[in-house]
This record gives sequence, C-alpha cells and structure tokens, in this order.
Amino acid sequence: MTESNVIEVAFRGTLGRFALDAAFTVPATGVTALFGPSGCGKTTVLRCVAGLHRLGEGFCTICGDVWQDRTTFRPAHKRPIGYVFQEASLFSHLSVRRNLLFGSPRRRQISAAAETHFNDVIDLLGLAGLLGRSPQNLSGGERQRVAIGRALLSEPKLLLMDEPLSALDRQTKDEILPFLERLHASLSLPVIYVSHDIAEVERLADNLVLMQAGRVIAAGRFSEVLSNPALPLALTKEAAVSLDAVVRTYDEKYGLATLEVEGGRFTVPMPSVPIGSRRRLTIAASAVSLAREPPRATTVLNILPAAILSATSTGEHETVVLLGLGPAGTGSRLLARITRRSWDELGLAESMMIYAQVKSVALAPA
Repeated sequence: MTESNVIEVAFRGTLGRFALDAAFTVPATGVTALFGPSGCGKTTVLRCVAGLHRLGEGFCTICGDVWQDRTTFRPAHKRPIGYVFQEASLFSHLSVRRNLLFGSPRRRQISAAAETHFNDVIDLLGLAGLLGRSPQNLSGGERQRVAIGRALLSEPKLLLMDEPLSALDRQTKDEILPFLERLHASLSLPVIYVSHDIAEVERLADNLVLMQAGRVIAAGRFSEVLSNPALPLALTKEAAVSLDAVVRTYDEKYGLATLEVEGGRFTVPMPSVPIGSRRRLTIAASAVSLAREPPRATTVLNILPAAILSATSTGEHETVVLLGLGPAGTGSRLLARITRRSWDELGLAESMMIYAQVKSVALAPA
C-alpha cells in the first residue's frame, strides 16, 4: 500500500491517568473497526483522528493528506470528517430536513449535484418519510439514521462512527444494521467504526484493529485477525470467522444457495437470491468438527477438504485448530474448537489434510 490509499495513525501520550500508545495502518477503503473491551482506548483514538484530542506525540495521514505530525496540527473544524456519536444529538428546534442540511456546504445547497447527493442519502437511509418531522417524534433508530445522514451530507473524506448503536436496544439495532450494511455496500467513503460488540463488527468490518489497555495488539484484514490463534479472539468460547462469499447457484426446490469462498463452497438455506450477489457468512469454531475420512450418510450439508495449519491449546482440555480450505489448504481460514482427546485419538497433526464438517452457518441479513 502506498501512502495515497491508506490511513496511517500513531498516537502516544496521556489523558488524565489513561496512557495511549496506539498505531496502525489500514486501507483507506471499506470499514475499519476499532474493537476491544470498554476502556481500552477506542474512542480516544477516534477523537485523536478527529482532532478533538491532542496528545504529546501524534501522527495522522489520510490518503497522503497530513492532518498531524511533529510540525502540523490541523484543528478539528478543518478536517474533512463526518462524526457520528453514540447519541444522535440532533437539533430539536429544526426539522429532520434542516438537521440533515445543517452540515452541508452552503455553496452547494442549491446546485443540482447537491440535490442529487441529498436524494441519494435519503434513499440510502430510508429517510424520505421523516423529512418534515421533528426529531422529538423519532425513534432511537430513526434519530441515529438522521445523524448518519447529516454526517454524510457534510461531504467528508472520512466517516468516524463512535459506537453508534450502543444506546439502542437489540431490536432497534437489528433494524438499523441493514442500513449500515447498505452504506458499506454503496459508498466508497472510508469508515472508522468503534464498537465492543463483536456481532456488529462481524457484519460490517473489512479491516480490524484490535485494542487492549491503550495499545493496538493487531491490525489487518478482518478475517485474518479474527482467525489468528495467537490473538485472544480466536481462543474464546465465542470464536468465529466471517467470510465474504458469492452466490453461485440457487435450488428453488429446497431453498438452498451455494455460496463460494476462496477454497470451497457452502450450501446454505436462504430465500431466493440473485446469482452473483455477495453475502457474508459467519462460522463459529464450535460449529466445526473434523474427520480423517469423508463422512458418509450424514445430514451435514457442508463437508470441505482442508489442511490443519496450526493447533493451539486453550488450557481447558480443548484445542483451537486453524484450518485452510481447499486441497492445498491455501483458501479461506476456518477455526475448529475440539477436545484434546479428539485431537489425540484421531492422531491429528499440523499440515495434515482432513475434512471440516460445518454444522451451521450464520448468514448476515441482506
């Protein structure tokens, strides 16, 4: 990656008693999730990128544009960002339409291009029926969609989202997540998304920055960080991998789609879907078992050849096995969580070719 297509940040210093020493470089495309437990420094990093915090040592460049280094500090109001906070913070005395237009560059409000952009954002977020209403008459999910629209209409080069769903109940989160997925699919705008909810991250992220106690412990492609047994996520009881797949066939009789990932194909029950469309699959490590020989007469639909790339003991008489799909093991990664007894009795070893039996596949909603 060259500096023209990456986001590069490094911040070191203290805020009160909190010490931050965090640095990462990620592509300036798609959604980059800052993930970790509450209090690990995710929001602090986001506010440093926005220019709302200034630490003793800081470096921030977006696509080669220097926002901060040893000699430069661009103030927050001069950084081309859209910022979505945990709370929508809309202006109660303004209508939804006027809230949306509040951050728009005034010189373009009357242009045809600005009107088209406005309509695109309205369609994307499903806001057409809300434009004349007061924010006081909106649900929590509707308010947050308006806040996202306002940030997009400021025409930013970078969208920052600080746990935008954390103040919402589970039902409302499920209502707004499809709109965030539409943003992800439709916009070329890079997004840095802060969350401590792995379910959100699994549905949205392309890149993952894993934080712990003020430090970055890993950064990279989402699927690679998630499946790395050297990192804590892969060793938890909830460990899973998420894979981007392409729909290749659909069986109307049985309601089954064949979705292709690198190194293999999955058969998944789902409603009719266009061939060639992309969907995200999530496969829990606990849903994967291993076999030395091809299983016969089984109800398991997905049995894929794979290679054992590594095995890591969890210290609980269990082993987390990293698999590479395909005859050579060079395809997408899966995790399997099995007992040490199974590992020993089957005589499993690294580099061995086996069969991964995937008992269930979670499909992100369209």
